[in-house]
Amino acid sequence: MSEKQRTSPIKNFLAGGFGGVCLVAAGHPLDTIKVRLQTMPQPTPGQPPLYLGTWDCAKKTVSKEGVLGLYKGMSAPLIGVTPMYAVCFLGFSIGKKIQQRTPEEQLNYRQLFQAGMVSGVFTTSIMTPGERVKCLLQIQHASGTAQATYSGPVDCIKKLYAEGGIRSIYKGTAATLLRDVPASGMYFMTYEWLQHVLTPEGKSRSDLSAWRTLFAGGMAGIFNWMVAIPPDVLKSRLQTAPEGTYPNGIRDVFRQLMKEEGILALYKGATPVMIREIGRAHV
Repeated sequence: MSEKQRTSPIKNFLAGGFGGVCLVAAGHPLDTIKVRLQTMPQPTPGQPPLYLGTWDCAKKTVSKEGVLGLYKGMSAPLIGVTPMYAVCFLGFSIGKKIQQRTPEEQLNYRQLFQAGMVSGVFTTSIMTPGERVKCLLQIQHASGTAQATYSGPVDCIKKLYAEGGIRSIYKGTAATLLRDVPASGMYFMTYEWLQHVLTPEGKSRSDLSAWRTLFAGGMAGIFNWMVAIPPDVLKSRLQTAPEGTYPNGIRDVFRQLMKEEGILALYKGATPVMIREIGRAHV
């Protein structure tokens, strides 16, 4: 490879970080709607639900809190997105290497899925506290209470630590693993498959246009969330519940959800997520 063709790892890291920040900023309003739909309380008999759907949640949030209400909790993922992407691709690289007998060996799709699962394990250490803080900040005004429990991400971390130490900050680790391990496997497998499908006959993947690469990434995101939504609902409820609500963690969340709301509740928030991912697929 010539010097002109080489790309600095630092430039790749910075470019990937900037791209991640842009994706977070563009998609956060729909993420806020997703979390509020997932965590809204069950209505009392004869009363309508807090939100009737995606559009109703957006209207009520903007009406009560202004447009900035859709961006609450965004600082946590903005801070974490660059190291998260770095750790994600490091994990995927390690996942591939432990399965390869030689560096040149091409992995099949099952092996790529497994490598992606390794990536999901690696990112959990960053995702769990970031998601915990983000979700708490996103929902603290959802029920109409004027008094904020947390003034921002730093205040949220301080109060969580005072409440239960590092365990409180990392509440939902098992749920995050349950979400991100299979979802990351699905993402990387689908992305590699789509890159192969979209590569013109007789050419290599390096010849793919930017549009086709973006499309492959966006569609892989859709498949990722098709796997991730049910455990994401459980994670959001666990991480935003007051201490002691679910003594046995994610198992209690699942049992209560199935008993009171049924299996469809596992797909709350799917609509805003898919709108966001379809938008990314057609950038």
